[in-house]
Amino acid sequence: MASLDPHSQQPGRGDVGAPETDGSCDLFDLAPAGLAVIVDGRLARVNAIAQQILEADTPDQLIGRGLMDFVHPMDVVQTGNRLRRLESGGIPNPATEVRLISLRDNLRVVAASSRLCRHEGRPALLVVALDMTRRHLMEAQRQDNEQNLRRLFESMQDVYYRTDAQGIVQMVGPGVRRVLGYEPREIIGRAAEDYYPNPDDRDAFKQAIREYGEVADFPGQMVRSDGQVIDISISSHALYDEDGQFAGVEGIYRDVTERKMLERKLRLLATTDPLTGIANRRDFLERAGDRLRHHRRYGPGLTLIILDLDHFKAVNDRFGHVAGDRVLTRFVEEACAELRETDLFGRLGGEEFCLILEQANAAQALQVVERIQLRMRQTTFEDDGERYRVTVSAGATESNADDHLIERLLERADKALYQAKRDGRDRVVWYRD
Repeated sequence: MASLDPHSQQPGRGDVGAPETDGSCDLFDLAPAGLAVIVDGRLARVNAIAQQILEADTPDQLIGRGLMDFVHPMDVVQTGNRLRRLESGGIPNPATEVRLISLRDNLRVVAASSRLCRHEGRPALLVVALDMTRRHLMEAQRQDNEQNLRRLFESMQDVYYRTDAQGIVQMVGPGVRRVLGYEPREIIGRAAEDYYPNPDDRDAFKQAIREYGEVADFPGQMVRSDGQVIDISISSHALYDEDGQFAGVEGIYRDVTERKMLERKLRLLATTDPLTGIANRRDFLERAGDRLRHHRRYGPGLTLIILDLDHFKAVNDRFGHVAGDRVLTRFVEEACAELRETDLFGRLGGEEFCLILEQANAAQALQVVERIQLRMRQTTFEDDGERYRVTVSAGATESNADDHLIERLLERADKALYQAKRDGRDRVVWYRD
């Protein structure tokens, strides 16, 4: 044949518009798709691209082979039905995806269409095939990647989310079931701030996002569906539209309640006296120093008082350390009953304690100490059948403009305490220059 001219001869039954092919070099060989002529179910002619698709070194490896020999077993029935409909009705088959097995046993995927034709005067089928193998592999890889991402997405302990510029949740990951106890559909469309117990947390987050464009490990709290407040850590970034306008926020948050509880426990262990539950020496001195610096800058001054349990060593020696511990804890209970929430109270060590009073003049501070002393005079302890009392001595001082370090106040109060002990104990002595 000289061309694929559909008018090259009169068509017979089912051959309306069917071209005829011959062995000359024509458009058949130049076509940008794989072409194959099928006569009586066998390959009668193939072009170079069809040869490449089927991975044949020469056309002779294909000529005479049955077409169905190359069709994947999963596609044999479908392909056979399509060809039979074509032979009986003469209507060309539209392109459809077919899997083939090449001569090298490799899977090939083609988009194949077919129509009737004549070859060397005999009824034949013309099959046109576009090699889709690479695209098929890419699509399979894409689907596999999507499935892997979906599995990762659904198994994430973190919660992915996205909000619009008004803070309305547009997307949320399945991890929200574990973290907040809600189904994703219950979250989408609602304001993110609805789940914050403290509006200040959400406001601080929004301000940070607007100012820096992103945050990492930003602290906050959210409310679960059962009402429990949990600690969260947020890592997010701002979204902008094509005009550079703020369009929302995207990121993840995770439940860090256990981590925060552990941090609080460790902080408590590091700052609290394990016996009495009040500030230990290190924490007290740090906080006392902070308060002194604050009062130096903003005024007025503050009062520092050291309190010491009289003859405490004798209690330990006579009744044992367990009895001594009971005395210490009872003293702290009695002292705390006379203190305000703003007062700073800590144990310096042994039977020695320290108190910082703010916004209290010398007369008011004296009243506080005397009430504590009175409580201890009225408290009776009993061990080994013997009843006894423990009194309290105190040394006090007020801060002045020259006090840059809390240690200076401690030194003065300690001198006053020493004088209280010398004067007979169970009394308060103020430091005087």
